[in-house]
Amino acid sequence: MPKEHSLGDLQHAIMRVLWEQGEMPVADVHQALLEERGLALTTIATMLSKMEKKGVVQRRMEGRGFVYAAAVSESEVNRSMVSDLTEQLFRGDAAALVSHLLTEQQIDRGELDAIKELIEQHAARSNRKQGGGKR
Repeated sequence: MPKEHSLGDLQHAIMRVLWEQGEMPVADVHQALLEERGLALTTIATMLSKMEKKGVVQRRMEGRGFVYAAAVSESEVNRSMVSDLTEQLFRGDAAALVSHLLTEQQIDRGELDAIKELIEQHAARSNRKQGGGKR
């Protein structure tokens, strides 16, 4: 069973910086989020420490400070958080989640076409796995 990676808003913002930029000292993570968040350097350092304890970031010593990097991929976090959301709000019913997104969100024609294509590709893969694609 995959490990759960539930992140709060600030933790997710920090992870986005690390996924995009790679390894960074605390000061650089702080600088990347300063305009958006306006938080103190110590707040970012404390959050990174908590995130290390959760196992979502790793750190190493460089000079006199720590350099942090993501320890989990964006897809792992997304999968875990969407799974949690689906379970909590829709009792694990993925169709209910998709129905909610289609009825409650503004989705333009291009996005709908992309969703249809993804469903068709998933159905084809699923069909092949179940032996429907054998010759």
